[in-house]
Amino acid sequence: MANDTLKPYAWPPLSFEALENSITTVQLWTQIVGKIRLRKMPWLNHSWHVSLYVSARGLTTGSIPYSRGLFELEFDFNSHQLLITTSEGENRKIDLYSRTVASFYSELFDQLKALNIDVKIYGTPNEIDPAIPFEKDEMHRAYDKQQMNFFWKALVKIDPVFLQFRARFTGKCSPVHFFWGGFDLAVTRFSGRKAPKHPGGVPNMPLRVMQEAYSHEVSSAGFWPGNAAFPHPAFYAYCYPTPPDFSSKTVQPKEAFYSNDMGEFFLLYDTVRQSANPEEMLLQFLQSTYEAAATTGNWDREVLDFNFTPIE
Repeated sequence: MANDTLKPYAWPPLSFEALENSITTVQLWTQIVGKIRLRKMPWLNHSWHVSLYVSARGLTTGSIPYSRGLFELEFDFNSHQLLITTSEGENRKIDLYSRTVASFYSELFDQLKALNIDVKIYGTPNEIDPAIPFEKDEMHRAYDKQQMNFFWKALVKIDPVFLQFRARFTGKCSPVHFFWGGFDLAVTRFSGRKAPKHPGGVPNMPLRVMQEAYSHEVSSAGFWPGNAAFPHPAFYAYCYPTPPDFSSKTVQPKEAFYSNDMGEFFLLYDTVRQSANPEEMLLQFLQSTYEAAATTGNWDREVLDFNFTPIE
């Protein structure tokens, strides 16, 4: 896939095998950036203050307050740089290439210091095992520019569909955001009712954080590049708590399936990409898996679902 070219406006090809080494490194880079946002922002429910967002260049923190105003960190997967911008008109660029996590970490904090942005983070990854401290990680260093560009362009295609799906709900709903812990783009709807305490179990993640994240009933969907145990970029959908009959519900499209091992519905990215109408197929998956969660969980859909004809 190294020599693949992408037609304008096409959904890009993605292969976990081609992406694996790069996303392993970039996930750690995004954790460093995300932890900076975590420390500088007020705590929002369900850790919404830590996430990144899909941008016209790559992934961004959005505006973050500091002593002199605002600053922003943005991964640019076109020019392959991390951009640091302040409201004082100052700018810095850090090149993205096959460099170690320790090298990236060191240069980023040197640049922040030069901009008078004072921040200290917990310097060990979350949701990863083993968790090598960032400043000591000389192991992870892969970066394939084309593969990361393809991954970001897939997010560019997916983000508007998630936004359209999010707009169909009047209840509490998360932003469409990128969580650096799981390295996934996600959107989560809430029934409004409290949930049983989450049992935890995510590596290197405090139990109290997990329990606050899942303090209320949710129906969540997202996109994930896969891992060694499930080596396929895919869309997922789950609910918490999970009703016994959730897994037996029929969802769309017909290519979607339920994984008993992972407790989620999946639809492979390649299935969507190769379909006649990827956006419509993805919307079918998002809507039907939400309906499965809401129906089996007895959500008040008359109150929560949004049925409004847009004003042209």
